[in-house]
Amino acid sequence: MWFFRSPEIVYGKEALSYLEQLHGRHAFIVTDATLVERGFLERICRHLRRAGMAVTVFADVEPEPSLETVRRGAQAMEAHQPDWIIGLGGGSCLDAAKAMWVLYERPDLDPDAISPLAPLGLRQKARLICIPTTAGTGSEATWAIVLTDRSAQRKLGLGSPEVLPDIAIVDPVLTQDLPPALTAATGMDALTHAIEGFTSTWANPFSDALCVHAARLILAHLPRAVHHGGRDPEAREAMAVAAAMAGLGFGNSMAALAHALGHSAGAVFKVHHGRIVGLFLPYTIEFTAYHGEGRYQALARSLNLPAQDDPTAARTLAATVRRLAEDIGEPSSLQALGIARSALEENLERLCDLVDVDPTVVTARRVPHREEVRRLFLYAYEGRPVDF
Repeated sequence: MWFFRSPEIVYGKEALSYLEQLHGRHAFIVTDATLVERGFLERICRHLRRAGMAVTVFADVEPEPSLETVRRGAQAMEAHQPDWIIGLGGGSCLDAAKAMWVLYERPDLDPDAISPLAPLGLRQKARLICIPTTAGTGSEATWAIVLTDRSAQRKLGLGSPEVLPDIAIVDPVLTQDLPPALTAATGMDALTHAIEGFTSTWANPFSDALCVHAARLILAHLPRAVHHGGRDPEAREAMAVAAAMAGLGFGNSMAALAHALGHSAGAVFKVHHGRIVGLFLPYTIEFTAYHGEGRYQALARSLNLPAQDDPTAARTLAATVRRLAEDIGEPSSLQALGIARSALEENLERLCDLVDVDPTVVTARRVPHREEVRRLFLYAYEGRPVDF
């Protein structure tokens, strides 16, 4: 028995105006200082005031949000008692809003106790809306939460079906002015979700359909969005939709090995999440090429790529990902990221430790043992195609 979970999704031009149809008394917005400066916050507040709501803002979310930030936000919610919580921003803001909401409703919990196995009993105080301003994480459509434990220098992969947003508002106008580098990094995140969501061991017919179409949209429109920006609204809208679709897809199957390696390296070397998981994606495809059980061949055929057999399809798919990364200016090796070889070697055991405990390892088509994890990091540093 399986479940497919999705928020109500409001999408397309003028989707933000849906906020004026909400019924409530007090909205609490979780965002960051950059979005305040860019005027996005005021746009959201204007719609909420037209709905007759009071508005409180927490704009202190940092990239890769920390446990400390989440606790502070939950305390602010407790002081204002909102009945709507709105996450506005990239994945960091949306994940922070989810975690703050849990602690607001369940102040007895620590953030790292958020788990699919622990009933939370949410929606006694508030409901959640997520509004993405990037086209990548898909967090608006998933129940996953990624936080950073700064004291332990590790990322926490948390989540519960109960934290799935009630409403996701996907308005491409919020992404039209994203700079090229951020467009590229977040787009690689979305592509990684689509490919891993299709090839993970928990893939299913519902997630398959979403992941395939998301991958098609991304391969066709991400270069246009990077190179043309706001001058190509069709590409921007396609990427916004694709990111949400990929989120729905992998959120109802699972991410896999590229995320395990990316979570680890991202935490240790402070690299943007989308950039680092996208970097590892072709290496992990090659690593699992002979264990795909037909998934790579099926995906490659759906994307009109050569697919004589599963290993050939996997290699073709990895090459396609590398060509895309090169086209949009994304690094294809850890060395290209500017990480020193000595820094990698110094942190290699720590990186392996973090991969060992990452939950996305278990849904990989081939689960690496520790020596293979070491080799994957070294191959990704040198930019060598995986041959083991």
